[in-house]
This record gives sequence, structure tokens and C-alpha cells, in this order.
Amino acid sequence: MNEPRPHEAVTPIQRLVRPFQEFADLEASGGLLLIGCTVAALIWANSPFAGSYFHFWHTDLTFGHIGGLLAKPLHFWINDGLMALFFLLVGLEIKREILVGELASFQRAVLPIAAALGGMIVPAAFYLLFNHGGPGAAGWGIPMATDIAFALGVLALLGSRVPTSLKVFLAALAIADDIGAVLVIAFFYTERISWISLGVGGVFFVALLAANRAGARHLLIYAILGLGLWVAFLQSGIHATVAGVLLAITIPARQRTASRAVLTSNESPMLRLEHALIPWNRYLIMPVFALANAGVALGSGAARSVVAPVSLGVICGLVIGKPIGIVLFSWLATRTRLAAMLDGIGWRQIVGVGMLGGIGFTMSLFIANLAFGDGTALETAKVGILAASVTSAIAGVVILTKGDRHRGAPLFLTPSGHGTKV
Repeated sequence: MNEPRPHEAVTPIQRLVRPFQEFADLEASGGLLLIGCTVAALIWANSPFAGSYFHFWHTDLTFGHIGGLLAKPLHFWINDGLMALFFLLVGLEIKREILVGELASFQRAVLPIAAALGGMIVPAAFYLLFNHGGPGAAGWGIPMATDIAFALGVLALLGSRVPTSLKVFLAALAIADDIGAVLVIAFFYTERISWISLGVGGVFFVALLAANRAGARHLLIYAILGLGLWVAFLQSGIHATVAGVLLAITIPARQRTASRAVLTSNESPMLRLEHALIPWNRYLIMPVFALANAGVALGSGAARSVVAPVSLGVICGLVIGKPIGIVLFSWLATRTRLAAMLDGIGWRQIVGVGMLGGIGFTMSLFIANLAFGDGTALETAKVGILAASVTSAIAGVVILTKGDRHRGAPLFLTPSGHGTKV
């Protein structure tokens, strides 16, 4: 990222978009680290030391002396604890996009939202074709997810061969996809609800809203109340990571002296927190999550796992359903004139983004854990997720680089009847 020279004034808009620029700059290196941890997990889980892999992540880690509440396996602290911070960052990104980004107005938001909606509905339908009424039916949410880090990381590796508007479109699509994933987790992947604990969580949420309304800007206040919100959700049966998104909603988006119509950055608690969380998320939280969850014993059983209904549903959902859903719903949105194509983007790039949307990795693994817990179905789903994510990444790169070499060939017709050039 190019830093402004000392004599150059930094405008509020430049300050505002700086977190997104840094986010994009970190994607390539963060994506490579994520790939490295995935490979390390696979090697470890298929080495002579495989037993230590599974034993290590299920080692109990206890905080305090409260008994069972804070005595949980290391795997739990990663999936329910660290990932709450991941969802906090997701929530902050969603909030920023709704306030001033690609989701800030109806016209600007329709295309990525429509693409994300298609990218959730069609993959789930593909999955259910293989698993409807079967023991794997609970995993229908697995192929709905897009891994924003991996997908943007792959796009970042292509550098100047893809337009900036395509990166913005993918980011907005993935953020809209994350909204859908959060809703799916909250409403469909919850255990039995404890209404008392949920009520306590509601009290903490109201306290956070009150702190925002009262003008509190110190992030420590939100951290303390947010911890209480997380513990309450942990006990409620609704997955604790949802607390991260709710916490993000309450973080102040404006500096104390700014007018309500202006969103600035360097003194905004929301953007300060987002700025601080981005490197932690890219270089610690997601790599550790991959290391703890991507270890699948491939052996002779892997070949059978690939053709199992759960794995086939995941693979077809991500590799075929994602691009079909993203392209089809994008075309419908432009055809009905609800949305317009972004500058510099053609339909070939939309197809390429659709393929990259099939990289479900982190969020898909997360939903698979919620759907199946420990067991054979989870391992089968992991095989499908890994196979689909690798296939989607390769296919997306091939389509986008091919489009770069063969500019000028229209792939579809726009609503006006003119070919859309790549």
C-alpha cells in the first residue's frame, strides 16, 4: 500500500478505505500462510505421529476454577473462542460495507447480494440432491459458505491481471455471503436453547448498545461487556461466535467530534478495532483454525470418502452450484435492471469469481463441525471441502487468466443486447 507523503493531506475517504487496502494487501501472504497450515495439518494427520495430532487438539485447557464452564478441549477454545474474534472482524466489515461501502445503497448492493444469495441457495440444493432424507442431510449449510481469505488471497496473487473492481465485487459478495452464513448458524445450527442464558446475553447486548448511545469510545468497555455476551451465548445453546457479530454492531462507527453524517477513521473505534484485528486474524486465528481442523486421515478410506453422499454433495455444491448460483442470480439482477455491472467487469470475470466462491474452506469446515460434531460424517465432509476448495481455486485462476489472454470475446449479452467484453 502506498503511504501518503508527509506534505500530503490525508482525506477522510483515504483514512476510511485504508483498513480495506491493508486487508487486501494482507490477503496474499495470509492466504499463503493458511495454505501452509492446511498442508501441515494434512501431513501431521497422515504421519506416524497422527495420534498426537488428534490427542493434542482434544487436550483440556482450563481457565480459572469455575469447573466445567471454562474447562474445555483446546479444539473448543479455537472453534468457539478464537473464531468469535474472526466473526467480530466479519461483523465489523459487514457494518462498514453497509455504512459506506458496496452495500451502502440499494443500487450498489444489489449485484453482490444477488450473487451471494444465488451462491447460497443453489449449492444447498445440489447438496440435498445427494443427501435429502439421508443421515448427512444436516450438512446442507456446508457448501453455502465462501472463504473470504482464501478467495481474495487467490485473486490477490493474480495481481494487476484482474481489475480492482473485481476484487471489490468479490469482497462485497463474500461479506454478503457471511451475513447469510451467520444467519444460518444462528437459526439452524444451534443446540437446545437456554432462555435464561439468552436473556442474560440480551442484557449484555443492551448494555453495549447503551454504552454506544452514551458516547463511550474506550474499547476496553466493549471488550469487558463483549466477554460477558460471549459467555452468555456459550451457555445459551446459540453458537458463541454469533456474539462476535452482535458485538461488532455496537462498536461506535464515528469519532466523538464528527458529525453524524460523516464517518471518519483514525479516531473511530470501529475502524481502529478493525485495523487492529486484521493482522491477528490473517496471521494467527485463521491459520490456527486450519491447523486444528484441516487434519484428515487420507489413507485408503479417502477414495471411498470422495464418493460418499456427504462428500459428493459438498463437492458438487461448491464446484458446480456456487458458480451457477452466482452467475445466474447476477444475470437475473442485471437482466431485470435491478443492478448494473461494475466498471471493468465482464461476464467471464463473474464466472471466475463464481468459481473462487467455491473455496469454502474455513467457514465450510466451521459449519461441518456444527452439523456433524465428531464422527465419520465430519471426516467425509472435510475430504469434500478440501477437494472442492482446491478444484475451485484452480478453476477460478484458469478462467480469470484465460480471460486476461483473450480479451474482447463476449460471453453473454447484457440486457441491452450488446456483448459484454472481458
